[in-house]
Amino acid sequence: MRLVGLALLILGVLAVVYGGFWYEKEEEAARIGPVKIEVEKRERVNVPLWAGVAGVVGGAILVATGAKRVA
Repeated sequence: MRLVGLALLILGVLAVVYGGFWYEKEEEAARIGPVKIEVEKRERVNVPLWAGVAGVVGGAILVATGAKRVA
């Protein structure tokens, strides 16, 4: 559980700092016979501030409590 909490904490901090992420996708612009023209587009995915804060808080709680082992 601590590992999941740490990952959630890191992702939450990154979401708060950067506010989202970019990714690239290839799109077909034109096709004329055997010739194909592709264009790379950059698109942005915005992560809401509340989601980043929730990730930080949830991750911190999971790291602090850890996994409780039952004997």
